[in-house]
Amino acid sequence: SSFISTMQQQQLSQQQDFDPVHRFKMLIPLLKDSLQNVMAIASLNFGHNAAIDNGLKTTEKGNDAAVQRFDKSLEEFYALCDQLELCLRLAHECLSQSIDSTKHSPNLVPTATKPDTVQTESLFYSQYLSMIKSQISCAKDIHNALFECSKKIAGKVQGACN
Repeated sequence: SSFISTMQQQQLSQQQDFDPVHRFKMLIPLLKDSLQNVMAIASLNFGHNAAIDNGLKTTEKGNDAAVQRFDKSLEEFYALCDQLELCLRLAHECLSQSIDSTKHSPNLVPTATKPDTVQTESLFYSQYLSMIKSQISCAKDIHNALFECSKKIAGKVQGACN
């Protein structure tokens, strides 16, 4: 029982890792912490540089050791921003694919193993086959049109070279 529970938790964890919305939500607190770190380091560096400008500190190596690297913290912040952007783009792409899928195949086909899933909009298998055949026919027409076009382009290129 505990083995099955552990397996289910691992599967849930793996699904969440691939879910761009979940990953986005996990990255937001990290981004917030990173921004706070950038601001804190910028503040410390600003104070340190102001002290040097006012002659209160010298620019010896020993004094610079206490100052943290602003560029590294800013790089970490930008890396998190890039990850968030990728998550949002992936989520948008998933949504677009889902919408396209619904638009081009809007109705479910009930299966023999789950006859209770029959809905009012469900297609019969014969209707589903008809829809798939029309999609295949359309794909073949597009393929043939592209093939003919490429032959015409290839012919014109060979004619121009001679």
